[in-house]
Amino acid sequence: MEKKKFPWGRTFLIGFGFLGISIIWPIFNQYIPIFLQSGNFVYINRLLEEGRAIPNIRGFALAPSLAMFVMTWDNLLNMFIAPWAGAASDRTWNKLGRRKMWILIGAPIALLGFVFIPVAQTALAIMVFILITNFGMAIFRSPTVSWLGDLFDRENRSKANGVINLMGGVGGLLAYFGSGMIFNAFESSSPETARIMPFVAGAIATVIALVTVLIFVKEPRTLPGGEDKEKSNVLTNLRTMFSNPDKSGVFVLLGILFWFMAFQALETGLSSFAVFSLGMKAGTASIYAGLVTISFIIFSIPSGLLGTRYGRGPIIRIGLMGLVALLLLGFFFITSTLTFAIVLVLAGAFWALVNVNSLPLVYDYGDERRIGAFTGLYYFSSQLAAVLGPTLGGLLVESMGSEYRWLWLFSAVFMTLAFLVMLGVKRGRAKQAA
Repeated sequence: MEKKKFPWGRTFLIGFGFLGISIIWPIFNQYIPIFLQSGNFVYINRLLEEGRAIPNIRGFALAPSLAMFVMTWDNLLNMFIAPWAGAASDRTWNKLGRRKMWILIGAPIALLGFVFIPVAQTALAIMVFILITNFGMAIFRSPTVSWLGDLFDRENRSKANGVINLMGGVGGLLAYFGSGMIFNAFESSSPETARIMPFVAGAIATVIALVTVLIFVKEPRTLPGGEDKEKSNVLTNLRTMFSNPDKSGVFVLLGILFWFMAFQALETGLSSFAVFSLGMKAGTASIYAGLVTISFIIFSIPSGLLGTRYGRGPIIRIGLMGLVALLLLGFFFITSTLTFAIVLVLAGAFWALVNVNSLPLVYDYGDERRIGAFTGLYYFSSQLAAVLGPTLGGLLVESMGSEYRWLWLFSAVFMTLAFLVMLGVKRGRAKQAA
């Protein structure tokens, strides 16, 4: 029997959905923490003492713990809305398909809130627009990502997710470098224009990407494991994991919790570390953060191929070991833009090994009839992590004199915990519980 060729072209088209999602979050995570904290006299005094420039950014002078907590609101919403939307989309079918309706509902809400964030004149106003953005993104994020399970069989999911994450990386790259260059271009002549334009450009690029998938992606009429008429929620799907004699699925979810706690804490605080500890311009900090994305793009497809060849679990463990070493190096040795860049480039490569193989690993220990539901379960675990990571990291930063360097050590600890948990994941796919 002739082996079916992998649909590379279709996979790149599907990747435009993740590209659209990936444009929003880098801009969100890079600029909003700076908007929230600029004007805080702790940072101003430290930068003056070190002879560094004061950022010319209108802000609301929030403390790190409060700013980092605000940045977790999207994750709080995603913990509940994304699993519900993913499970509900499993049971949705209309002329558009199973998942597209959710994009058409959520994307306009998210983009409306997103473009109003930089024009907010008060802390209350910016928080309202942040919530609107978060709500809209939570509606369509899980259904969009569920196409990985809908359109690819088990053996090809790591490879497909490599391509999809490459496209997400391209979106992140556009966001980091594009927004950084736009911000720097306007910062001197018009700080308010510099503040607004990255968000407007990001919204336009996201619309183009999402329209592409709405037009060209054709959804299958049935799910890979057949129709599932039973309504499910996070607790139902967690029970499926826990009732399985092989507890590898539970360990996978714990691993996701720990490694995303590490990653989200550092990602959320990276621009603050660059601006308030290294004295970079906000636009330049965004460009440097894009180095992770460049490396991630380069290693996305190889990571999927390695996961397919040697198993997703072993490749994830290699990535985690590399990240632990780099995070410790970051804590002790980043004192200049050169060391900052080196660590970020290497981190992107190891993060690709982990991230590309994580969602397919959840499907391996889930239920093929509930692709959207188990995508939601993946997001429940990762978004819980994204609440805990930045919140606990922000409290640590504030307790250590508002020094963001401590986030590197914080992340190293949780990457180590993720590695230890992943030692309990058996190689191969678990048998379904009766």
